[in-house]
Amino acid sequence: MKDITADMTIGEALNVNPDIVPVLMQIGMHCIGCPASMGETIEEAAMVHGIDVNELLDHINMANDEKEDKD
Repeated sequence: MKDITADMTIGEALNVNPDIVPVLMQIGMHCIGCPASMGETIEEAAMVHGIDVNELLDHINMANDEKEDKD
């Protein structure tokens, strides 16, 4: 499965793995369905929410790896 990177938009990341929604929601990104968030990069979203982008990517890619293990 393709890794999710900081320069991907949230929309692109969700296309790679829609199962990351709970990860994003847990860290306070409750605007996942907002049209503007779909064009925002993971890095931009982390910055807006005051979250370290590397920590966020660690959580996202753990969820991504778990999905890959299930498939």
